[in-house]
Amino acid sequence: MSSPEQWTHPEPGGGPAATAAKPTPEQVIAGLRATNEGGAELVELLTPEGERVANPEFDKFVADIGAEELRGLYRDMVLVRRADREGNALQRQGQLGIWVPLLGQEAAQIGAGRALKPQDMVFPSYREHGVAWCRGVKPEQILATFRGTQHSEWDPVEHRFHPYTIVIGNQVVNATGYAMGQKFEGKVGNEPDAEATMVFFGDGATSQGDVHEGFVWAAVYDAPVVFYCQNNQWAISEPTERQSRLPLYQRARGYGFPGIRVDGNDVLACLAVSRWALEECRSGNGPVLIEAFTYRMDAHTTSDDPTRYRLSDELEAWKLKDPIERVRVHLVRSGMAEPEFFDEVQLEADQLASELRTYCFNMPDPPAERIFSKVYAGGNPLLERERDEYLEYLAGFEGGAH
Repeated sequence: MSSPEQWTHPEPGGGPAATAAKPTPEQVIAGLRATNEGGAELVELLTPEGERVANPEFDKFVADIGAEELRGLYRDMVLVRRADREGNALQRQGQLGIWVPLLGQEAAQIGAGRALKPQDMVFPSYREHGVAWCRGVKPEQILATFRGTQHSEWDPVEHRFHPYTIVIGNQVVNATGYAMGQKFEGKVGNEPDAEATMVFFGDGATSQGDVHEGFVWAAVYDAPVVFYCQNNQWAISEPTERQSRLPLYQRARGYGFPGIRVDGNDVLACLAVSRWALEECRSGNGPVLIEAFTYRMDAHTTSDDPTRYRLSDELEAWKLKDPIERVRVHLVRSGMAEPEFFDEVQLEADQLASELRTYCFNMPDPPAERIFSKVYAGGNPLLERERDEYLEYLAGFEGGAH
């Protein structure tokens, strides 16, 4: 019979998480607690108080991050948060159909996004505004998706960033297939041009079959894909302990590839762990699962009311772990930034918000034929006939529109 400690926190290479066919009640309780507490296995390089923590295993992956680079990560997070807050406000003003906030998850996304190389490919869900920022996708391009005027405003090939996926977990299968293609085409193991794929999903998506299908195929074919799970503690209104008996990163063991849990509010740790995982994939060592342990500070979407299912005390506790504040404190304490720097970033953030508002208020409606374009790679007679019939129908109204 295994102990509760073995059930919830097995040592690397120490065998399966439990040897018992059925866990004891104590093991179940310990496992549930471990799903919503960081635990000793959490990789952390920067504490919530802004103190740098040495890590012999992962320090080397951020050895190049000095004062300038850390200020850059801070700037990324501040600007992305400001854009996110503006998106939220625009939806409330009726300018967007819906908005999906990322508040609180800036470090998880910027850390992972900045770990990617230009040749890597990204498959997002619908909340990865920070990763999009790192791939050169402008915030206003994302607004078009949530306004309903474009399928995807950006070129996924140019930016190596797939369009947002609304169907929960579906992008994991797509990403795995793409990564298998990278493997078949010999694009792994040939540094510095080797490629990898990173796919983003939430803790709730781990209950979807598509995610597990992706795990199976990636494991069997050693696909160079990093499964990046942002565990923000809530799958809409369901907490993580209603989704899994074990910490999510430990699920990787059942598929035969490494899993690791990182402090998702620590941008430095997310950067280090993501760089390590991507190197594993590019080297041909197969897939990796990262569980970025973070928290969704806002609603699931603007159509959600989180006060109906979670306590304010929980939210207040996580505010003390704010990903931006810990970097700001570290920069100040270590003398890496002067007050003028923070003022400049704030001014830049305000300017970005103003530009987003102006863009959104003046965003043109797409022409009627737009809905038929870019559906298939080539021409399609049936679609073309439907397009012509629809445009002829619209032309029958006064002014050519209805």
